[in-house]
Amino acid sequence: MSANHTPRRVVSLQPSATVILAAIDRLDCLVACTRYCADVCPGVKAAGLTIVSDSWTANSDQIIAARPDLVIAAVPYQEKAVAEILKSGARFLGLAPKTLADIYTDIATISGVVGAIDQGEQVIAQMRSEIEAVRKKREGRPRPRVFCEEWGKPLITSQRWVAELTEAAGGEFVGTPGATTSSEAVLAENPDVIVVAWCGAGDRVPLQKIVTDRHWSAMPPAQQGRVYCIRDEFLNTPAPTLVHGLQAMAFALHPQDFPKAPGIRCITDLQTPEASPIV
Repeated sequence: MSANHTPRRVVSLQPSATVILAAIDRLDCLVACTRYCADVCPGVKAAGLTIVSDSWTANSDQIIAARPDLVIAAVPYQEKAVAEILKSGARFLGLAPKTLADIYTDIATISGVVGAIDQGEQVIAQMRSEIEAVRKKREGRPRPRVFCEEWGKPLITSQRWVAELTEAAGGEFVGTPGATTSSEAVLAENPDVIVVAWCGAGDRVPLQKIVTDRHWSAMPPAQQGRVYCIRDEFLNTPAPTLVHGLQAMAFALHPQDFPKAPGIRCITDLQTPEASPIV
């Protein structure tokens, strides 16, 4: 520990925490992270950090070996994983965001812990500004109804912060955030746009297959080519990268008003190979 008690050796078991550390320019204090962190944060790969198990499968021996001042993870997950983190004896910061406000709080908390309060406030202000700019562009105009999913089997609706981003992008979120639903229920809702962002799948969701298998081919989104995949980390990682998800969402809902953003793929984009289906 430094003289001012700021952690100098941080282990991140959660991609969102790693992205936040990168955004506030404090990757220098990171000594270990998960392979998923490396996927979403290019700076991690270049640093050659130790790779450890994530918040779901935490391993106390791996954590102890990294000699951390602080472990950052997400809760609540498996009780066994939390027990492993506590068993390591390291200080533990657990994150459990549900809304954009929670995410801002997490950014402020991590920034404060690692001695980067000003940087954290700047990141939060930038996120708020970008979200508000998109919101104002579509304010008072027609709002397409949007179904967003974060998993395919079982079919799970995206989290509350995705619902907030959808509203900011000028859409009406269909369903209950974070709840399990069914293909029949979605069909009955008759959304105008479908957005799929499966956890861990990047942008490789098999759009045509799920539309066919779920008997959604006659739905307006399928008929009109308004079924999209947005990269997992742009919608499911509660961190500053959500602004990329917002930009992709805005294009999906209002392509006449917003440019195509990185990380989005349409069902009509046949050039991109699709992932194997979830079984």
